[in-house]
Amino acid sequence: MVSVCIASATRYDESDFYSKSALGRSLRVAYRWFPVKPKIAFRNSAPLAVCYNGALASCERDDIIVFTHDDVLLTDFFWVDRLESGFNRFDVLGVAGNARRVPRQPTWLMIDDKGTPDDQRNLSGMIGHGQGFPCKLSMYGVTGRPCKLLDGVFLAAKPHTLNKSGIRFDPQFPFHFYDMDWCRQADQAKLRMGTIPLCIVHESEGNANSPEWRTAYARYLAKWKE
Repeated sequence: MVSVCIASATRYDESDFYSKSALGRSLRVAYRWFPVKPKIAFRNSAPLAVCYNGALASCERDDIIVFTHDDVLLTDFFWVDRLESGFNRFDVLGVAGNARRVPRQPTWLMIDDKGTPDDQRNLSGMIGHGQGFPCKLSMYGVTGRPCKLLDGVFLAAKPHTLNKSGIRFDPQFPFHFYDMDWCRQADQAKLRMGTIPLCIVHESEGNANSPEWRTAYARYLAKWKE
């Protein structure tokens, strides 16, 4: 079984991360015997992009690297198998995404900054939301679809693929839009992106339209000349 680097950042120290966070509890209790190499930035205050890039630099060529949030509960016993299968079709994997991208699109789910959701026929994947399981399910569309944009809550790739393409997370996006920008880079590099059927529960549902979000949106539009 291939080794999986789990890249994440947390405000917890190491002890609290493994006892209190959803991701930490998943790794410590359920998957402690799995071939996982945690790449966790503890007590973190740096941009997420910096943490993710550092984790990528420390992975072996043939590892799988997963970029995910510390409030993600891994509820799929076969998540490593699903990752390995997903790479038979795609270079970059996610659990939810959009098959298209339109100008000035602020999130993979919305088509404008007023919060208008895209037509469901363009969406793919499913994510659980809540504190543990059972949970509320956000069902976006059939999985296994090629996508132009993926939700940054859970992204996976092979380090050698990213290194060959020169793809890195851009530190000018400390949190908001880091995933949109990264997917744009992957698409520009002609990497195949798509969703896979993999079960996670996300404890939060985002914080769009905050002042920080608006600032990042302006930077994103400027970078991509939109």
